[in-house]
Amino acid sequence: MDQRRVPTIFNGAKKSEGNQFLKSLGLYAFYGLILIPFVLLGENYMFQMSLVFGMIMFILMTSMISDFSSVLLDLKDKDILNTKPVSKRTISTAKTLHVMIYMSLLTVALVTIPFVISIVSQGILFAILFLVELLFVCIFVVVFTALTYLFILRFFNGERLKDIINYVQIILSVSILIGYQLLARSFELVNLDISYTFSWWHTLIPAFWFGAPFELFLHQNFSSPMIVFSMLAICVPLLSFFIYYRLMPSFESNLQKLLTDTGTGKKKWHGIDDLWAKITCYSKEERLFFRFATLMMKQERQFKLKVYPALGLSIVLPIIFVFNELRMKSFTDLSQGKMYLSLYFCNLMIPSIVHMLKFSGSYKGNWIYRAAPISQVSAIYSSTLKAFLVKLYLPVFLIVSIVFLWIFSVKIVPELFVVFLSGIVQVLITYKIINNEFYPFSQSFEFAQETQTAKNFLLLLITGLFVGGHLLALVIPYGIYIYLFTLLISTIVGWAIIFPKKTVIFNIKQPADGSDVTKV
Repeated sequence: MDQRRVPTIFNGAKKSEGNQFLKSLGLYAFYGLILIPFVLLGENYMFQMSLVFGMIMFILMTSMISDFSSVLLDLKDKDILNTKPVSKRTISTAKTLHVMIYMSLLTVALVTIPFVISIVSQGILFAILFLVELLFVCIFVVVFTALTYLFILRFFNGERLKDIINYVQIILSVSILIGYQLLARSFELVNLDISYTFSWWHTLIPAFWFGAPFELFLHQNFSSPMIVFSMLAICVPLLSFFIYYRLMPSFESNLQKLLTDTGTGKKKWHGIDDLWAKITCYSKEERLFFRFATLMMKQERQFKLKVYPALGLSIVLPIIFVFNELRMKSFTDLSQGKMYLSLYFCNLMIPSIVHMLKFSGSYKGNWIYRAAPISQVSAIYSSTLKAFLVKLYLPVFLIVSIVFLWIFSVKIVPELFVVFLSGIVQVLITYKIINNEFYPFSQSFEFAQETQTAKNFLLLLITGLFVGGHLLALVIPYGIYIYLFTLLISTIVGWAIIFPKKTVIFNIKQPADGSDVTKV
């Protein structure tokens, strides 16, 4: 199992000998440095430690879903082990212990430096409490994920089961990010003091459970919420582990469902995709690749797992920021302001998703680009970008726009067009900078994080430039309409320059390392 997995954090590295996970622990130690300011912040333990455990749970849960789900759902050895006198509980226990050991190593790497600093700055009792709670957090993350998979395995089967697992992984990724946003906004800053007011829904956010014992034991705050949170921090992980232990044989039995194929073989209706292809694409070749790209975006599970969380955040973040303002302003004051500019958060997803359009789990099928009689190479990527804009970006943009129209009224319609056109121009810039040479869906996800992280981060700054341009247009008479016209011309001209309609003769470059990477 050690050799089968390559941790997501290490995906960009070339394949090498040895345990890749152990080599990735140094990066987790680096990530752990972000916890240090919160440990040193003072003695507002509920605030500090809830945020610390929120970040720890975010990293652990992300790693659990991306790196260790395959261990829990592994079926490769089933044919061999089923012929041996090994019980299902033993197999499941071995898998769980394997995951627990590696999650413990990851946790140790992540918190060692903050833990040593906590001993010096907060004292021994604080450090002991920190250590004990980390143990419960590890148990909670592993068992909660396993119970989630068990629930899905019990009620679904076949291809639908694989889809549901994919959607649950996406929902979990989005949920922990939303939970972290809600956690940070549950505290109020009043005269430089951070205060906490209990609400019933805080019991649904586990980070509060693990922050409360510090307040309870170190500040002797024996209020009801602190006692309830502390009991949840202990009882929920232990109870979850007990339930999972009892259901381990059922978990292993239901894993068999992943091997069944219940596909009906019925041809699915793609009328909407065909309609969009006719509206947005002008040649038969371009419409063909548009349909190909939409099918890849809808059916490629690994692509959805990497892209859909960003889409979910693009919907949630602008709305969270706007409703957060309602804590300080009335609804009337809010509707008169410029918080609708938070719609630009929708555009933050563009660099990462345009980058992901190069990758696919079925990348070995990239020979089709060489075999097909393609007369206009630019149509391949122009149609893929149109498919991204129509199938992924536009629905997100429309959902947020409807909410914003309800809050800010129809007066922001020109602003919405400006943000939308800014998004299209940003797509063109991003494509030109990072995807200019590669065919869509032609590379393995193993290369998904290679050398592009810093470039993607810098591309996020482009969104800031568009926000600056928008603000500048607002202070000039009729500036917003001038800016809108400029963006429209930039979109038309930019698209024509980047994707010329003339026939292009191209060569396929084979990389020196022999990898099967297709380049124009």
